[in-house]
Amino acid sequence: MSTSYLPATTDSIAQALEAKNPSEAISILYRILDNPSSSPESLRIKEQAITNLSDLLRQENRAEELRSLLTLLRPFFALIPKAKTAKIVRGIIDAVAKIPDTSDLQISLCREMVQWTRAEKRTFLRQRVEARLAALLMENKEYSEALNLLSGLIKEVRRLDDKLLLVDIDLLESKLHFSLRNLPKAKAALTAARTAANAIYVPPAQQGTIDLQSGILHAEEKDYKTAYSYFFEAFEAFNALEDSRAVFSLKYMLLCKIMVSQADDVAGIISSKAGLRYVGPELDAMKAVADAHSKRSLKLFETALRDFKAQLEEDPIVHRHLSSLYDTLLEQNLCRLIEPFSRVEIAHIADLIELSVDHVEKKLSQMILDKKFAGTLDQGAGCLVIFDDPKTDAIYPATLETISNVGKVVDSLYVRSAKIMA
Repeated sequence: MSTSYLPATTDSIAQALEAKNPSEAISILYRILDNPSSSPESLRIKEQAITNLSDLLRQENRAEELRSLLTLLRPFFALIPKAKTAKIVRGIIDAVAKIPDTSDLQISLCREMVQWTRAEKRTFLRQRVEARLAALLMENKEYSEALNLLSGLIKEVRRLDDKLLLVDIDLLESKLHFSLRNLPKAKAALTAARTAANAIYVPPAQQGTIDLQSGILHAEEKDYKTAYSYFFEAFEAFNALEDSRAVFSLKYMLLCKIMVSQADDVAGIISSKAGLRYVGPELDAMKAVADAHSKRSLKLFETALRDFKAQLEEDPIVHRHLSSLYDTLLEQNLCRLIEPFSRVEIAHIADLIELSVDHVEKKLSQMILDKKFAGTLDQGAGCLVIFDDPKTDAIYPATLETISNVGKVVDSLYVRSAKIMA
């Protein structure tokens, strides 16, 4: 940064735009900000310079400089309205967020800004920065700290009745409780978000986020048809806005189709006009799973999980549902294979199903414990012994019913004799 400042004029802004390289443009913009003038026109030009500077620093991936810029601008914030300060601060925090691998920096930056806003008594800005900090802590898996921050923030925002911020915070709380596997509280927070959203105009992106979270919670309860309709609503909202979350909404739509055994519909949805816009690894992964499900092939299923590990196993929502689907598919295949036998080698079953012996043995022992079939594992011989389903003898239930009826008769006779005696 140069010691000599430039006049805060449109010509100086134009000079920065015409600079030969980003470093030169950044230097010019810093010199504009150094100008001590505080006239209305100078302040307007400086605001434009800040916007251009934050964009350039983001493009150059200079996250630390963006952080320093916020500290440098604090005297300037005293000269402009609080609403404009909030816009600039949130804009710079957003710029840092667009730079890869800066989650720790974002958290420390938000903490700094929370301290500054408390000292400056800027409640409106502090609440929004705290909400952002809670979201970052949740992404960083620091759930307890995020929950503590949110619980205090919710009470404060409800008292002020800031509905739009309340929708954001309730939605964030729902996601946080879902991450902690507390489904009742996640649903309660989502209901609160919907209630607050019904009282105001909610931007389409925010409405899409609410629908996406609703779909995730319904899918968790195995209500895949309702979840599909919510994911579809979210997809339409994000698709219209060209939001990157549209592909995830579409991916979860396909997941719901697979989970309700309508895997044949997956190819049709992908080849539709809307689906073709998002063709890529995410949709290819779901198509591979749908093909494996249609063919009831565990080998194809495992191949899909291996080939699309990032899209399937590293997505916690998809992974959770596919794990249960895989288990169901494996159990169905094993039951079908062992049905003709009374005694069979585990290695033979493993060959038929094309899985490792250890994996098959572990699953068979689990199925026996869960009483999916009657049998035992002879590990010495490496065999599975299947018993005939024990037929329940009808005489025992009938005897119990007779004794129960006799008991009722005796009780009735006792009551009558007591009345006669009286």
